[in-house]
Amino acid sequence: MSNKIPPPIVTLFFGLCIYLSRSYFPEFSSYVLSSLSVISFVIGISVFVAAVSSFKKQETTVNPISIEKASSLVVDGVFKYSRNPMYLGMSFILLGLTFKFNVIGGLLFTIIFMLFITIFQIKPEEVAMEKLFDQEWKDYIKNVRRWL
Repeated sequence: MSNKIPPPIVTLFFGLCIYLSRSYFPEFSSYVLSSLSVISFVIGISVFVAAVSSFKKQETTVNPISIEKASSLVVDGVFKYSRNPMYLGMSFILLGLTFKFNVIGGLLFTIIFMLFITIFQIKPEEVAMEKLFDQEWKDYIKNVRRWL
């Protein structure tokens, strides 16, 4: 794969963008936003951990930079609902930061994150997965969406 930036680093970058750009956008604060922040963050961590656990359970690589080392296609657990639950979890974590620190800028940065990850990480991964798992991959993508 051509992308060599680990997705957690990309997530950290966008999280910093959300936090550091907060002075450029109107500030919103409420109990509802604080609650949404906690809920989004917990969902994000939970989905991410569940996805990593599924990979470990099947004893295949979690590293998206060396996807060619994948030994099996993970299709159970959270992977029944999303082909990319780790990136979905990262997006929810960013939404948690958004609701806490920077609603308008955070939504923009979260959307940009999702576009970036789709173009530079997910699509190349999908090409690699099709080469590795051919028909099993084709059957899987017929039933499970890329994000949700």
